[in-house]
Amino acid sequence: MKKSDRLNQMLRFINQKQRFTLKDLIHEFQISKRTALRDISSLEEMGAPLYVEYGRYGGYHLLKSMTLPPISFSNQEVFALYFSMQALQSFASSPFQISFNSINDKFLEVVSPKQREQIESFQKRVAFYHTEQTHESAYLEELLLAAVQNKVLKIHYTTPKQTTIRCIQPISIYAMKGFWYCQSYDLYKIAYRVFRCDRITSVEVADLEPRVDLKDVDIDNAHSLWQATEHAVRFKCSITASGVEKFKQQHFSSMKLIEEDESSYLVGTYEPSEMGFIIPYLASFGKSIKIIDPPMLKERLKEYYLDLINHL
Repeated sequence: MKKSDRLNQMLRFINQKQRFTLKDLIHEFQISKRTALRDISSLEEMGAPLYVEYGRYGGYHLLKSMTLPPISFSNQEVFALYFSMQALQSFASSPFQISFNSINDKFLEVVSPKQREQIESFQKRVAFYHTEQTHESAYLEELLLAAVQNKVLKIHYTTPKQTTIRCIQPISIYAMKGFWYCQSYDLYKIAYRVFRCDRITSVEVADLEPRVDLKDVDIDNAHSLWQATEHAVRFKCSITASGVEKFKQQHFSSMKLIEEDESSYLVGTYEPSEMGFIIPYLASFGKSIKIIDPPMLKERLKEYYLDLINHL
Protein backbone atom coordinates (compact mmCIF):
# COMPACT_ATOMS: atom_id res chain seq x y z
CA MET A 1 0.00 0.00 0.00
CA LYS A 2 1.26 3.47 -0.87
CA LYS A 3 2.03 5.73 2.08
CA SER A 4 -0.59 8.29 0.98
CA ASP A 5 -3.30 5.58 0.85
CA ARG A 6 -2.20 4.22 4.22
CA LEU A 7 -2.31 7.65 5.86
CA ASN A 8 -5.76 8.24 4.42
CA GLN A 9 -7.02 4.97 5.92
CA MET A 10 -5.18 5.71 9.16
CA LEU A 11 -7.01 9.02 9.53
CA ARG A 12 -10.33 7.20 9.32
CA PHE A 13 -9.12 4.53 11.72
CA ILE A 14 -8.04 6.92 14.49
CA ASN A 15 -11.06 9.18 13.94
CA GLN A 16 -13.27 6.20 14.70
CA LYS A 17 -11.27 4.89 17.68
CA GLN A 18 -10.40 8.29 19.25
CA ARG A 19 -7.77 6.49 21.37
CA PHE A 20 -5.14 4.09 20.02
CA THR A 21 -1.68 2.66 20.62
CA LEU A 22 1.29 1.90 18.41
CA LYS A 23 0.33 -1.78 18.62
CA ASP A 24 -3.10 -0.92 17.20
CA LEU A 25 -1.51 0.70 14.15
CA ILE A 26 1.06 -2.06 13.73
CA HIS A 27 -1.65 -4.75 13.83
CA GLU A 28 -4.23 -2.91 11.72
CA PHE A 29 -1.88 -1.85 8.92
CA GLN A 30 0.77 -4.59 9.16
CA ILE A 31 3.65 -2.12 9.52
CA SER A 32 6.76 -1.93 11.70
CA LYS A 33 7.06 0.16 14.86
CA ARG A 34 9.41 2.55 13.06
CA THR A 35 6.93 3.04 10.21
CA ALA A 36 4.08 3.57 12.70
CA LEU A 37 6.05 6.33 14.45
CA ARG A 38 6.84 8.01 11.13
CA ASP A 39 3.18 7.82 10.10
CA ILE A 40 2.08 9.45 13.37
CA SER A 41 4.50 12.31 12.70
CA SER A 42 3.07 12.64 9.19
CA LEU A 43 -0.47 12.73 10.58
CA GLU A 44 0.49 15.50 13.01
CA GLU A 45 2.03 17.46 10.12
CA MET A 46 -1.28 17.07 8.27
CA GLY A 47 -3.04 18.70 11.23
CA ALA A 48 -4.37 15.68 13.14
CA PRO A 49 -4.94 16.95 16.75
CA LEU A 50 -3.10 14.18 18.62
CA TYR A 51 -1.60 14.10 22.08
CA VAL A 52 0.27 11.30 23.77
CA GLU A 53 -0.30 9.96 27.27
CA TYR A 54 2.67 8.11 28.78
CA GLY A 55 2.64 5.25 31.24
CA ARG A 56 1.45 1.66 31.41
CA TYR A 57 -2.05 2.48 30.15
CA GLY A 58 -1.02 5.34 27.92
CA GLY A 59 -1.43 5.81 24.22
CA TYR A 60 -2.43 8.38 21.64
CA HIS A 61 -5.63 10.40 21.92
CA LEU A 62 -7.51 12.42 19.35
CA LEU A 63 -8.51 15.78 20.83
CA LYS A 64 -11.53 16.16 18.55
CA SER A 65 -13.10 14.49 15.57
CA MET A 66 -11.72 15.54 12.22
CA THR A 67 -13.26 16.42 8.89
CA LEU A 68 -12.03 13.58 6.76
CA PRO A 69 -11.03 13.83 3.09
CA PRO A 70 -13.36 12.28 0.49
CA ILE A 71 -13.02 8.54 -0.01
CA SER A 72 -11.00 7.70 -3.10
CA PHE A 73 -10.46 4.32 -4.73
CA SER A 74 -7.37 2.99 -6.43
CA ASN A 75 -7.60 1.52 -9.95
CA GLN A 76 -7.48 -1.99 -8.52
CA GLU A 77 -10.32 -1.21 -6.09
CA VAL A 78 -12.45 0.31 -8.87
CA PHE A 79 -11.98 -2.77 -11.07
CA ALA A 80 -12.66 -5.14 -8.15
CA LEU A 81 -15.93 -3.35 -7.29
CA TYR A 82 -17.06 -3.31 -10.91
CA PHE A 83 -16.40 -6.97 -11.62
CA SER A 84 -17.93 -8.05 -8.29
CA MET A 85 -21.09 -6.35 -9.47
CA GLN A 86 -20.85 -8.02 -12.88
CA ALA A 87 -20.53 -11.45 -11.26
CA LEU A 88 -23.95 -11.02 -9.61
CA GLN A 89 -25.80 -10.48 -12.86
CA SER A 90 -26.29 -14.19 -13.51
CA PHE A 91 -28.65 -14.40 -10.51
CA ALA A 92 -32.33 -14.12 -11.22
CA SER A 93 -32.73 -12.60 -7.74
CA SER A 94 -30.50 -10.54 -5.48
CA PRO A 95 -31.08 -9.41 -1.88
CA PHE A 96 -32.08 -5.94 -3.02
CA GLN A 97 -34.12 -5.75 -6.21
CA ILE A 98 -32.10 -3.34 -8.33
CA SER A 99 -31.37 -2.69 -11.97
CA PHE A 100 -27.82 -3.66 -12.85
CA ASN A 101 -28.08 -1.61 -16.03
CA SER A 102 -28.79 1.50 -13.94
CA ILE A 103 -25.87 0.77 -11.60
CA ASN A 104 -23.61 0.09 -14.57
CA ASP A 105 -24.46 3.46 -16.16
CA LYS A 106 -23.95 5.34 -12.89
CA PHE A 107 -20.68 3.55 -12.19
CA LEU A 108 -19.22 4.36 -15.61
CA GLU A 109 -20.28 8.00 -15.23
CA VAL A 110 -18.15 8.59 -12.11
CA VAL A 111 -14.95 6.79 -13.09
CA SER A 112 -12.27 8.56 -15.08
CA PRO A 113 -12.20 8.28 -18.91
CA LYS A 114 -9.06 6.12 -18.65
CA GLN A 115 -10.69 3.78 -16.11
CA ARG A 116 -13.81 3.56 -18.30
CA GLU A 117 -11.67 2.62 -21.28
CA GLN A 118 -9.86 -0.08 -19.27
CA ILE A 119 -13.15 -1.48 -17.93
CA GLU A 120 -14.59 -1.73 -21.45
CA SER A 121 -11.40 -3.51 -22.54
CA PHE A 122 -11.52 -5.89 -19.54
CA GLN A 123 -15.13 -6.79 -20.37
CA LYS A 124 -13.85 -8.40 -23.57
CA ARG A 125 -11.23 -10.40 -21.66
CA VAL A 126 -13.09 -11.56 -18.52
CA ALA A 127 -16.00 -14.01 -18.36
CA PHE A 128 -17.86 -15.57 -15.44
CA TYR A 129 -18.78 -19.20 -16.09
CA HIS A 130 -20.63 -20.14 -12.94
CA THR A 131 -24.02 -21.80 -12.52
CA GLU A 132 -26.77 -19.40 -13.45
CA GLN A 133 -29.71 -19.05 -11.10
CA THR A 134 -32.93 -20.20 -12.75
CA HIS A 135 -35.45 -19.73 -9.91
CA GLU A 136 -36.72 -16.41 -8.57
CA SER A 137 -36.39 -15.84 -4.83
CA ALA A 138 -38.95 -13.20 -3.94
CA TYR A 139 -38.02 -12.57 -0.31
CA LEU A 140 -34.23 -12.29 -0.18
CA GLU A 141 -34.34 -8.72 1.11
CA GLU A 142 -36.79 -9.60 3.90
CA LEU A 143 -34.71 -12.62 4.92
CA LEU A 144 -31.46 -10.64 4.97
CA LEU A 145 -32.96 -7.72 6.90
CA ALA A 146 -34.47 -10.13 9.45
CA ALA A 147 -31.01 -11.64 9.98
CA VAL A 148 -29.47 -8.19 10.43
CA GLN A 149 -32.26 -6.93 12.70
CA ASN A 150 -32.54 -10.21 14.64
CA LYS A 151 -36.23 -10.79 13.87
CA VAL A 152 -38.35 -13.94 13.66
CA LEU A 153 -40.33 -14.58 10.46
CA LYS A 154 -43.39 -16.69 9.76
CA ILE A 155 -43.01 -18.27 6.33
CA HIS A 156 -44.88 -20.58 3.99
CA TYR A 157 -42.40 -23.16 2.67
CA THR A 158 -43.37 -25.14 -0.43
CA THR A 159 -41.71 -28.39 -1.51
CA PRO A 160 -42.79 -30.77 -4.31
CA LYS A 161 -44.76 -32.74 -1.68
CA GLN A 162 -46.36 -30.11 0.54
CA THR A 163 -46.56 -26.56 1.88
CA THR A 164 -45.83 -25.99 5.55
CA ILE A 165 -45.89 -22.98 7.88
CA ARG A 166 -42.63 -22.39 9.73
CA CYS A 167 -41.35 -19.80 12.18
CA ILE A 168 -37.68 -19.12 11.58
CA GLN A 169 -34.96 -16.81 12.82
CA PRO A 170 -32.80 -16.09 9.72
CA ILE A 171 -29.05 -16.17 10.38
CA SER A 172 -27.58 -15.57 6.92
CA ILE A 173 -28.18 -16.15 3.20
CA TYR A 174 -25.80 -17.59 0.63
CA ALA A 175 -25.80 -18.63 -3.02
CA MET A 176 -24.64 -22.06 -4.18
CA LYS A 177 -25.10 -24.11 -7.35
CA GLY A 178 -27.64 -21.69 -8.80
CA PHE A 179 -29.84 -21.37 -5.70
CA TRP A 180 -30.14 -18.99 -2.76
CA TYR A 181 -30.26 -20.58 0.69
CA CYS A 182 -31.22 -19.16 4.09
CA GLN A 183 -29.48 -20.51 7.18
CA SER A 184 -32.00 -20.25 10.00
CA TYR A 185 -33.06 -21.42 13.42
CA ASP A 186 -36.42 -23.19 13.16
CA LEU A 187 -38.48 -22.27 16.24
CA TYR A 188 -40.98 -25.09 15.60
CA LYS A 189 -38.40 -27.84 15.28
CA ILE A 190 -36.08 -26.16 17.83
CA ALA A 191 -33.16 -26.82 15.52
CA TYR A 192 -30.87 -25.22 12.94
CA ARG A 193 -32.18 -25.63 9.39
CA VAL A 194 -31.34 -24.47 5.86
CA PHE A 195 -34.17 -23.37 3.53
CA ARG A 196 -34.09 -22.92 -0.22
CA CYS A 197 -35.17 -19.33 -0.70
CA ASP A 198 -37.13 -19.86 -3.93
CA ARG A 199 -39.40 -22.26 -2.03
CA ILE A 200 -40.43 -19.55 0.45
CA THR A 201 -43.76 -18.29 -0.92
CA SER A 202 -44.74 -15.79 1.79
CA VAL A 203 -43.05 -13.92 4.65
CA GLU A 204 -44.30 -11.90 7.61
CA VAL A 205 -42.71 -10.73 10.83
CA ALA A 206 -43.75 -12.93 13.78
CA ASP A 207 -44.31 -11.57 17.26
CA LEU A 208 -41.84 -14.01 18.81
CA GLU A 209 -38.54 -13.55 20.59
CA PRO A 210 -35.43 -14.76 18.72
CA ARG A 211 -33.80 -17.85 20.19
CA VAL A 212 -30.22 -17.42 18.93
CA ASP A 213 -27.78 -14.65 19.89
CA LEU A 214 -26.33 -13.61 16.53
CA LYS A 215 -23.59 -11.33 17.86
CA ASP A 216 -20.85 -13.89 17.35
CA VAL A 217 -22.46 -15.91 14.56
CA ASP A 218 -21.58 -15.24 10.92
CA ILE A 219 -21.97 -17.18 7.69
CA ASP A 220 -18.67 -19.02 8.26
CA ASN A 221 -19.55 -20.50 11.66
CA ALA A 222 -23.36 -20.66 11.45
CA HIS A 223 -23.10 -24.38 10.63
CA SER A 224 -21.92 -24.94 14.22
CA LEU A 225 -25.54 -24.32 15.33
CA TRP A 226 -26.73 -27.39 13.44
CA GLN A 227 -27.40 -30.52 15.52
CA ALA A 228 -28.53 -33.95 14.38
CA THR A 229 -31.71 -35.43 15.84
CA GLU A 230 -31.74 -38.65 17.87
CA HIS A 231 -32.94 -40.49 14.75
CA ALA A 232 -30.06 -39.36 12.54
CA VAL A 233 -27.94 -42.04 10.83
CA ARG A 234 -24.15 -41.69 10.87
CA PHE A 235 -22.21 -42.41 7.71
CA LYS A 236 -18.55 -42.65 6.71
CA CYS A 237 -16.97 -42.76 3.25
CA SER A 238 -13.37 -42.87 2.09
CA ILE A 239 -12.73 -40.04 -0.34
CA THR A 240 -10.05 -39.29 -2.94
CA ALA A 241 -8.33 -35.96 -3.60
CA SER A 242 -10.73 -35.19 -6.47
CA GLY A 243 -13.63 -36.02 -4.15
CA VAL A 244 -12.28 -33.57 -1.58
CA GLU A 245 -12.27 -30.83 -4.23
CA LYS A 246 -15.88 -31.62 -5.13
CA PHE A 247 -16.89 -31.61 -1.46
CA LYS A 248 -15.42 -28.14 -1.00
CA GLN A 249 -17.56 -26.92 -3.90
CA GLN A 250 -20.78 -28.22 -2.36
CA HIS A 251 -21.18 -29.46 1.19
CA PHE A 252 -23.69 -29.22 4.00
CA SER A 253 -23.69 -28.63 7.73
CA SER A 254 -24.36 -32.30 8.50
CA MET A 255 -21.05 -33.48 7.04
CA LYS A 256 -17.33 -32.78 7.16
CA LEU A 257 -13.91 -34.07 6.07
CA ILE A 258 -11.56 -35.81 8.50
CA GLU A 259 -8.05 -37.25 8.23
CA GLU A 260 -7.20 -40.68 9.66
CA ASP A 261 -3.99 -42.63 9.05
CA GLU A 262 -3.01 -40.24 6.23
CA SER A 263 -6.30 -40.90 4.43
CA SER A 264 -9.30 -38.62 3.91
CA TYR A 265 -12.86 -39.49 4.90
CA LEU A 266 -16.25 -37.89 4.45
CA VAL A 267 -18.29 -38.31 7.62
CA GLY A 268 -21.61 -36.98 8.81
CA THR A 269 -25.24 -37.78 9.47
CA TYR A 270 -28.51 -37.79 7.58
CA GLU A 271 -32.08 -38.03 8.77
CA PRO A 272 -34.10 -41.08 7.65
CA SER A 273 -36.42 -38.74 5.74
CA GLU A 274 -33.43 -37.35 3.79
CA MET A 275 -32.59 -40.55 1.92
CA GLY A 276 -33.84 -38.96 -1.30
CA PHE A 277 -31.21 -36.25 -0.82
CA ILE A 278 -28.18 -38.14 0.50
CA ILE A 279 -28.18 -40.90 -2.17
CA PRO A 280 -28.08 -38.57 -5.25
CA TYR A 281 -25.54 -36.38 -3.43
CA LEU A 282 -23.16 -39.28 -2.79
CA ALA A 283 -23.77 -40.65 -6.30
CA SER A 284 -22.57 -37.31 -7.74
CA PHE A 285 -19.07 -38.13 -6.43
CA GLY A 286 -18.78 -41.13 -8.76
CA LYS A 287 -15.65 -43.21 -8.11
CA SER A 288 -14.13 -40.56 -5.82
CA ILE A 289 -15.88 -41.97 -2.73
CA LYS A 290 -16.48 -45.42 -1.27
CA ILE A 291 -19.11 -45.99 1.42
CA ILE A 292 -17.78 -47.67 4.55
CA ASP A 293 -20.75 -47.31 6.92
CA PRO A 294 -23.59 -48.03 7.16
CA PRO A 295 -23.94 -51.10 4.88
CA MET A 296 -27.58 -50.17 4.24
CA LEU A 297 -26.48 -46.89 2.66
CA LYS A 298 -24.19 -48.81 0.29
CA GLU A 299 -27.09 -51.07 -0.73
CA ARG A 300 -29.36 -48.08 -1.38
CA LEU A 301 -26.66 -46.51 -3.54
CA LYS A 302 -26.38 -49.74 -5.56
CA GLU A 303 -30.15 -49.71 -6.07
CA TYR A 304 -29.90 -46.09 -7.24
CA TYR A 305 -27.26 -46.99 -9.84
CA LEU A 306 -29.26 -50.03 -11.05
CA ASP A 307 -32.34 -47.86 -11.41
CA LEU A 308 -30.35 -45.44 -13.55
CA ILE A 309 -29.07 -48.30 -15.72
CA ASN A 310 -32.64 -49.58 -16.22
CA HIS A 311 -33.61 -46.16 -17.57
CA LEU A 312 -30.92 -46.15 -20.26
